[in-house]
Amino acid sequence: MSNTSTGQARSTAVKQLKALGLSTYAARTFVALASLGEGTAQDVTEIADVPRTRVYDAADELRERGLVDVKQSKPRQYWAISTETAARHFEQEYTHRVTALTDALEELTPTERTHKQRGVWTVTGRETVTDRVVDFIATAESEVVYMTVEDLLNEDVTQALSTASERGVSIRLAEMSDQTTTKFEQQVPSAQFFESLWDWSETPAGRLLMVDREKTLVSVLVKGNGDHPPEPRDETAIWGAGPTNSLVVVLKALFTWQLDSAAE
Repeated sequence: MSNTSTGQARSTAVKQLKALGLSTYAARTFVALASLGEGTAQDVTEIADVPRTRVYDAADELRERGLVDVKQSKPRQYWAISTETAARHFEQEYTHRVTALTDALEELTPTERTHKQRGVWTVTGRETVTDRVVDFIATAESEVVYMTVEDLLNEDVTQALSTASERGVSIRLAEMSDQTTTKFEQQVPSAQFFESLWDWSETPAGRLLMVDREKTLVSVLVKGNGDHPPEPRDETAIWGAGPTNSLVVVLKALFTWQLDSAAE
């Protein structure tokens, strides 16, 4: 492995360890020990950007989290657990934290959220918008109507539509290319396609969603940071819920006109 790729691997490992809760020095120390197997504070300092005096505090942090063992020798030796064991350790810790968070939030969340909302809510970021779309489809009881550009009909959304269809929800999707339509029909056989009267290719439109005619979402593609090739575009959306919500009223009328026109 080249020095460049080694440096990138170390940088990535340190970044992820910090995201998992380790301090900067503890993350750098663990990565150094992982590459050494075992070593002294001086050994760590020689290959990591950690002052020798700070290695001891970092090692104590790692020992308390079960990531490093210590040999009481002179000089003191440190031994890092294996990559596989470290991965299991963090996975178990992450799962525990998510479970604890979920339990706590469920105690705080109202048993029934209000269905009447006076305003609209803003969502920014393609992944976040997708999360909202998936969440809304998961609440569908009778009908989902969805129009979207093809690159936004990803596996997460398709799986959500498939799951909704399996529990008896009517899925109505605007037609796309033959290839995309064929693939979707294989995953959601009961879906109904309708002909869209709009050509979105020259517009920044992203997607339109209506769930049970009481929850709607509309998004547009905006200039982004290039994380979504082949085009450097991101996504922003607004959504609303409730039969009297202004966005719901407007999009319900729009969808009704669109579906009726397609039927004719």
